[in-house]
Amino acid sequence: MEIEISPYILWNLILTLILAPIGFLVRNALSELKRLDILINKTREEIAKEYVTKDQIERDMERLINSINRIDQKIDRLQRNTFFEE
Repeated sequence: MEIEISPYILWNLILTLILAPIGFLVRNALSELKRLDILINKTREEIAKEYVTKDQIERDMERLINSINRIDQKIDRLQRNTFFEE
C-alpha cells in the first residue's frame, strides 16, 4: 500500500505548520498588549489620586500666609515693645 501525497495536502500541511505558530504568537502579543493597556490605565488612576487639587493648594497657601502674617505681627509687637523700653 502506497501513500500518495497530493500537492493540495502538502500545501495545506505547509500552510498549517507556518500559520499556526504565527497565529499563536499574534494572539499572545495581542493579549499581552491588552494586559499592558489595563495596567497603564490603572497606573493613571492611581497617580491621579495622589495629585493635589487647586482648592487644596489655595487653602494651604492661605493658612501658610495667615501664619506668616501672625508671626510678622508678633515680631513687630516685640520689636516695638523692646524699642520703646530702651
